[in-house]
Amino acid sequence: MGIGDQLIATGLAKDAWTKRGKKIAFGDRGRIIWDKHSEEVFRNNPNVAYPGTAKNLEWVEFYKGHRGYNSQGDGRWIWNMEWRCSPGEIYLTHGEVAAGRRAGKGFIVIEPNVVAWKGSAANKDWGFSKYQELAKKLIADGHDVVQFAHEKGGPILECVRRIKTSSFRDAISILKNSSLYVGAEGGLHHGAAAVGVRGVVLFGGWIPPSVTGYDLHSNIAGSDRFCGSFSRCDHCRSVMESIGVDTVYQAAKERLRG
Repeated sequence: MGIGDQLIATGLAKDAWTKRGKKIAFGDRGRIIWDKHSEEVFRNNPNVAYPGTAKNLEWVEFYKGHRGYNSQGDGRWIWNMEWRCSPGEIYLTHGEVAAGRRAGKGFIVIEPNVVAWKGSAANKDWGFSKYQELAKKLIADGHDVVQFAHEKGGPILECVRRIKTSSFRDAISILKNSSLYVGAEGGLHHGAAAVGVRGVVLFGGWIPPSVTGYDLHSNIAGSDRFCGSFSRCDHCRSVMESIGVDTVYQAAKERLRG
């Protein structure tokens, strides 16, 4: 599972804790199952049970192969159209919060890159040149536009302010001080929701905004069919190409106005 899945899980934990007042154990009723991202996202979260915790737990089946919002079909994900995401939580330390202030406040974060190793990544890619055009329009309006730079990141947009980040938590500590996030459906859009930052999220035709979107954001699809293909998909490419820069620009301006 990815970082986005872990943030979805924190939303489940928050909701379950509110209803039952127990720590939430993600696993198969007796065995807590985490992945490589879990500790970083769940760190300091009082609602989530760590591996080794044995008492007074509320079990939630949310782990690889059991994510609730989808099931595996023939070469594609089948989306659970009844699923709704609650904004998650990430508990930053005082030091992380202080470090996050180094970039200032009120800027716009744009992330043009998608996770390259996933076969479905191309289906969530709006296009670097479109993000570049959008960034230039927002900068021309007087906005401070930034992009995070890290060792596994992709190309950096021209003209934007580059902010080096050391981890996902570091990025979120900075994102918390922004006025807007613009990018694809994924870890940073879930992170923006978790820290209460408005956003414009490009969904295209791969996954439904109703399933993993948030009311805080402007969720742009451009299709009423969401294929969930495991591999590069002509339908998704066509849908993304149909979403114009001006559509995203106007959505950004509306969200900035609040």
